[in-house]
Amino acid sequence: MTSIGIHDIELATTHHLLDLGTLAETTGVDPAKYRLGLGQDEFSVPAADEDIVTMGASAALALLDRNGLDGVRTLLFATESGLDHSKAAGVFVHKLLGLPPQVRVAEIKQACYGGTAAIQAAVGIVQRNPNERVLVIASDIARYALDSPGEPTQGAGAAAILIGVDPALVEIEPASGLFSADVDDFWRPNDSSTAIVDGALSISAYLDAMTGAWDDLAAHGGPAITAIDRLVYHQPYTKMARKAQARLGEHTGVDLGDDGLVPGAIYNRRLGNAYTASLYAGVASVLDHERDLVGKRLGMFSYGSGSVSEFLTGVVQPAAASRSDHFTSVLDARVPLSVPEYRELHARELPSNVDVETPRVTEAPFRFAGLRGSARRYERR
Repeated sequence: MTSIGIHDIELATTHHLLDLGTLAETTGVDPAKYRLGLGQDEFSVPAADEDIVTMGASAALALLDRNGLDGVRTLLFATESGLDHSKAAGVFVHKLLGLPPQVRVAEIKQACYGGTAAIQAAVGIVQRNPNERVLVIASDIARYALDSPGEPTQGAGAAAILIGVDPALVEIEPASGLFSADVDDFWRPNDSSTAIVDGALSISAYLDAMTGAWDDLAAHGGPAITAIDRLVYHQPYTKMARKAQARLGEHTGVDLGDDGLVPGAIYNRRLGNAYTASLYAGVASVLDHERDLVGKRLGMFSYGSGSVSEFLTGVVQPAAASRSDHFTSVLDARVPLSVPEYRELHARELPSNVDVETPRVTEAPFRFAGLRGSARRYERR
């Protein structure tokens, strides 16, 4: 059987960050509520000239600079922060990257699960034609109402993932476990710029979906829990991975501990919730911070509220041993915001029927230039 999986992965984020200690001090909250209770230290905040397109294009540019364009005939853009009801955000990226016309582009949506849906679609495309590779971009900005319980779990980030045969990083194994249920735990209506969350229901729905997906994986020939060396979970906040690990250990009757979760939380503690990119930021973090994983098996749980989930596994390949944590320098380079500056950016909404030029802030390769004639405009810096 042809080996298919993640050949390479690259992350990107925004120009700004908000330190949760600063937010706690301003709002009179004990910082431990965020740092220990949620497992979060800070979150990324987009500048006025950044969005899911600029982040996704930046991550993809670095990925393609390393790997080239040969065989790339599909770009799948996964997001729940869509910019248009009709046009895929990936079409903007297609132009920014200078991709040839012979590339299909589509957008995939199902809350935070969308990135995994795109990867599984990519695996199917490659299986049909092993000469092709698929560029998957998962890019999101998590926004919640000010002073709401969800506010400290905001964030922003993108993952660009190249799927192909004979992958250099992770071979995705054929068996996976699925679980879907209609649950009103989290959603964002079309006329709202912020999400609606039922926090308690969201936790229980996540955990029920995780055990349901695990049982389905086991029923379809997946590996035993003792054959998985490292578990990585979707992390709306990193403490959620610890809850999931404890539940899975209880469900399988195996003491899984939680020490192995630390490498997969390093980036997410600083990015905040990147929705569709969250799981894959965790995967990248594991690969970037552990050097003894070659030949070992990852278990990966993807959850998208509403809800759709999948448990999949993959075997780490030799090129993972040469990865570095260069993304840490990207996180370190972000510019901190004061709480008033953050709130001003949070309140900024652009009506589509008014022409506007955005200020030049980002130092990333691409920027959102503004609106003209109700159409979004982008520039390569």
